[in-house]
Amino acid sequence: QVQLVESGGGLVQAGGSLRLSCAASERTFSTNVMGWFRQRPGKEREYVAVITWSDGSVGYLDAVKGRFTISQDNSKNSVYLQMNNLKPEDTAVYYCAAGRGVATMNIWGQGTQVTVSS
Repeated sequence: QVQLVESGGGLVQAGGSLRLSCAASERTFSTNVMGWFRQRPGKEREYVAVITWSDGSVGYLDAVKGRFTISQDNSKNSVYLQMNNLKPEDTAVYYCAAGRGVATMNIWGQGTQVTVSS
C-alpha cells in the first residue's frame, strides 16, 4: 500500500509563502498523478493542483493560478507545492493525493494545516 507523507504547513501572513512537500513510499501506476487538494473551513474538499508523473503535465485551480506552482522530483518520489502571495482565503487543510488519474485519486496523506493571517 502506497503511503504519502506531507510536510511544510504552518502559519504565515498574507502575501507570504509556504512550500508543501509530499513523499510517496513508492511510485507505481497507481500514483501516475499526484497533487494537492484542500478543505477550507465550512467548505468541501477541492482540487488545487496536480501533476502527471509520466509527462509532467500540470493543472491548477483557477483561484491559485499564477501564485502556486506544483513540481516533482522523480529521484525522491516527491511532489511539492510552492505557494506564493498567500491570501487568507487559502487557509485550509491541504492534502496530498495520488491516483491513476485526476478522477481516481484514491491515496491520501494525513493533511497539513495552512493558516494565512490578514
